[in-house]
Amino acid sequence: MTLIAQITDLHLRPSGLNCYRVSDTNMRAERAVKALLALEPRPDAVVVTGDLTDNNDPREYAQARRMLSKLPMPVYLLPGNHDQSDGMKAAFSDYPGIRDTASGKIYYAADIGSLRLIALDSNVPRLPHGHLGQEQLDWLAKTLSESDKPTILAIHHPPCLTGIPHMDGIGLADGEALAEVVRPHAHVERIICGHVHRPLVTSFAGKIMTLAPSTAHQLVLEFSEDAPGQFNFEPAAYFIHRYTPATGLVSHLAYVEQHPGPFPFWADEGVTWPGDEKA
Repeated sequence: MTLIAQITDLHLRPSGLNCYRVSDTNMRAERAVKALLALEPRPDAVVVTGDLTDNNDPREYAQARRMLSKLPMPVYLLPGNHDQSDGMKAAFSDYPGIRDTASGKIYYAADIGSLRLIALDSNVPRLPHGHLGQEQLDWLAKTLSESDKPTILAIHHPPCLTGIPHMDGIGLADGEALAEVVRPHAHVERIICGHVHRPLVTSFAGKIMTLAPSTAHQLVLEFSEDAPGQFNFEPAAYFIHRYTPATGLVSHLAYVEQHPGPFPFWADEGVTWPGDEKA
């Protein structure tokens, strides 16, 4: 069994500052790390699908290093639109994958148990939409052809439409080109993304694409063309991707915060349920 935890869109800020003035993203990311540490069994690796920082600030990368260093398993990073590839590369040059990246972009392949992770870099400097570019697509085509090991592609920007207009306007610009590269490869088990701050499951290029919610604030679900784009504090969550040869890749949504329970599904003698009054 191989377990990979995916967190995304941390939007870390310098100490004492909130994101958009009201979202204490640092506190929420600390809780997410604590939740990952409490998992049993612990994941074999953690993948962070972009937007570690809110403003590509060195102080925000320092916050990310401080928090992620608490995780004992390998941590694989890729940039989002709020990060910058160069900034992340400078801050995490010793992290797996990043330390072996030759170009300015951060894209790499890594073996995690029975799975292969391919991390892609959709960052466009100082712009909100994503773009891979021909060089990265050519590398991906070559890399996918080198092995038929079950593979996860990780990318910040979703490569297909979500139905949320103001987010679709800042999605992956060359999603169709990515689909042409990915479609022939049956060993691509999953495409995992961030960016939208909502859980989403759809198909892309004949594969399953899952989009993880944020560890911070969530996007309000709005399908109207003139929706302004807002966020709220629906529960922070993350994905656990579990692979076995018998099941393939199964993705579980897990919540950061603790809730009442667990309780048994049967009322054994001596079990007290919430609200029960003793005679």
